[in-house]
Amino acid sequence: MTTDAVSRTTTEQIERANATDRTPVVFVHGLWLLPSSWDRWAALFEEAGFPAVTPGWPDDPATVEEAKAHPETFAHKMVGQVADHFAEVIGRLKKKPAVVGHSFGGLITQMLAGRGLAVVSVAIDPAPFRGVLPLPLSSLKSASPVLGNPANRGRAIALTFEQFKYGWANALGEDEAKDLYEKYHVPASGAPLFQAATANLNPWTEAKVDTKNPERGPLLIIDGAKDNTVPWAIADASYKQQKGNKGVTEITELPNRGHSLVIDSGWREVAETALAFVKRFA
Repeated sequence: MTTDAVSRTTTEQIERANATDRTPVVFVHGLWLLPSSWDRWAALFEEAGFPAVTPGWPDDPATVEEAKAHPETFAHKMVGQVADHFAEVIGRLKKKPAVVGHSFGGLITQMLAGRGLAVVSVAIDPAPFRGVLPLPLSSLKSASPVLGNPANRGRAIALTFEQFKYGWANALGEDEAKDLYEKYHVPASGAPLFQAATANLNPWTEAKVDTKNPERGPLLIIDGAKDNTVPWAIADASYKQQKGNKGVTEITELPNRGHSLVIDSGWREVAETALAFVKRFA
C-alpha cells in the first residue's frame, strides 16, 4: 500500500491497534462528512477497550476548511474504490476488526462484512444496495440535489443549508442544524448516489452486498425514525436481505432521530447502542 493510500494518522492508528491484543474498530464515514465526524465515537470505543481506526475515503482532505476550499478532490470516488480502500486498511490490522459505518459508510460496512472482513458490523442509516427495492419520496427528494443533473455523476456536490436541513437535520432545531452544517458538512462525490439509484437496473453494479457469506459475522442495522435520507423502508429492506445469513442479524429504530444522528447532540445514544452490540461479539 502506498503512503498516498492511507494517511499518516490512519497508519499511526493501525500501528497503535496492532500493538495491543484487543479487537480494533474501523469507522466508515459516508458522503458529506470527513473522518473527524467520528472523533467522539472513537473516544467512547477507546474507553471501552476497542482501539479506533478512522480512515478517510481516498484523497479525503484533512480538515473541513481544506475540503471546502478544494471540493474537486472528492469527485469521481466510486463505491467499489472506497470499499477496496477500506479493505486494504483492514488488511493491515493484525486482528479482524469490528466495523461501524453511517449512510454510504453503512453500505460500505455491509460490503466489507460480506467479504468476511469484519468480526461484527453496525450499519447506521445505510444507503441501499442491489436487491433493496423501496424508493420513498423523502429519499428521492434528499438525493435530488445530486440525481437531478446527470452531469453530477462526475462532480463533487455540496448541499445548501436548506438541502442539508431536509435530508440530515429535519429532526433538529434551526440553531443546531446550522452548527452541524458549518462544523461537519463538506462536498461529496456524486457518483455513489447514481450507483445506488441504478443498482437494481445494473447486474454489474458495485453497489451490491454478499449477504449470504457465512463469514459475514453479526450485523446490526440502526435507523432513525425521522430519517428523510434513509427512511425505515430502506433500512428494513436491507435487513430483510441480510437476515437469511447464518450470522446474527438485528435491526433497531431510534425514535425522533434523523440522518444526522451520528453527529448531532444525541450521538451518544446511537454510539452506545452500537457499542453494546459490538461488545456482545468482539
